[in-house]
Amino acid sequence: MLHTRTTPAARRRALRGRLQEERLLMMPGALNPLSARLIQDTGFEAAYLSGAVLAADLGLPDIGLTTSTEIAARAQQTTRATDLPVLVDADTGFGEPMNAARTVQLMEDAGLAGLHLEDQVNPKRCGHLDGKSVVARGEMTRRIRAAVDARRDPDFLLMARTDARAIEGLDAAIDRAKAYVDAGADAIFPEALAAEREFEAFRAAVEVPLLANMTEFGKSRLLEARTLENLGYDIALYPVTLLRLAMGAVEDGLRALAAEGTQESLLPRMQTRSRLYELLGYADYSAFDSAVHDFTLPPGA
Repeated sequence: MLHTRTTPAARRRALRGRLQEERLLMMPGALNPLSARLIQDTGFEAAYLSGAVLAADLGLPDIGLTTSTEIAARAQQTTRATDLPVLVDADTGFGEPMNAARTVQLMEDAGLAGLHLEDQVNPKRCGHLDGKSVVARGEMTRRIRAAVDARRDPDFLLMARTDARAIEGLDAAIDRAKAYVDAGADAIFPEALAAEREFEAFRAAVEVPLLANMTEFGKSRLLEARTLENLGYDIALYPVTLLRLAMGAVEDGLRALAAEGTQESLLPRMQTRSRLYELLGYADYSAFDSAVHDFTLPPGA
């Protein structure tokens, strides 16, 4: 049936263990619970929930308008549908250090394997847009310490994201990353690095696992997985890829339907009914239902 067969604790240990291996973890971003199931079905080992995707799904821009409870609710729906560890974008922690602490516990309760907090001001904006601002280093370290203190499962991954490269420069971003590790961050997400040599410089300076954000139409060049692995990166993130693919197909389909008056030409591009039913596990539900209801009571019951 379409629900996870693993526990949150097991998924967190799986992510921690995977990050200890010397090979890149490719992490696509899910746009809904069903796509998370498809990420698992196609052989990926972890999934991601992007704040930008979750905001767009609500018809909102990625400027800090979503709430921690909205994100946690969608996260719980997603972790129910996949056996994979899921990492979530927790923006700035949705407020002050105390808010960041509550956010950690909400995301733990939602069954996630980890989250990342960023050092932008609140409200934030997309990391690949101009005009960002970051908080003082001390304020971000307080966010991280609050998150560490609030964490109940030591295997829950706390990742710190720094957006300082675009504002203060590469050296300052590296210095921030080191301070965030000292404050308790388990991993670092350097956002919007501009060139391959910058990825290399971060790897040389920071010892904990590193995430490379391979988002489309952004500041960073789209590096191949093999290149990132050779650079020593641990995670390659594809946060909005599936949303962009899906929305592009939806828009093309709507235009074709409006122009042609039928969806006939679109059929070869659609997921078939049988494939959808396979993904949803219709047969498993039918078998379960039969096992529950096909019985007879013993005499005298």
